[in-house]
Amino acid sequence: MKNLWTTIMVKDMEASMAFYNEILDLKVDRKMTTPDQVEIVFLGEGETKFELIYNPNLKDIQHSNFVSTGFETDTLDEVITLLENKKISFEGPFQPAPFIQFIYVKDPNGYKIQIVQHL
Repeated sequence: MKNLWTTIMVKDMEASMAFYNEILDLKVDRKMTTPDQVEIVFLGEGETKFELIYNPNLKDIQHSNFVSTGFETDTLDEVITLLENKKISFEGPFQPAPFIQFIYVKDPNGYKIQIVQHL
């Protein structure tokens, strides 16, 4: 079995698309709007996609702080500089082992994103 996508519900589609594009460099693969105005956007260039769903009919989005999604970068320092320039707070960097370093940042919806560099 293969992983097709990870889906998150978002509060603001434009802010979410900007975050995932500008911070994580995920490009829009495809967009659609359902007849009841639910917006769906798939991001990513590889086989596995990241799906954002905005449903204007939902009043409150519930998510868990125990959920995180991980992305890999070649240079964590560049990501940290980008976040600092955009005045986006983050936790870390952490280095639990000699071969890995990572930070946590929250997207506009409060989802925890782990950005990892293998050393």
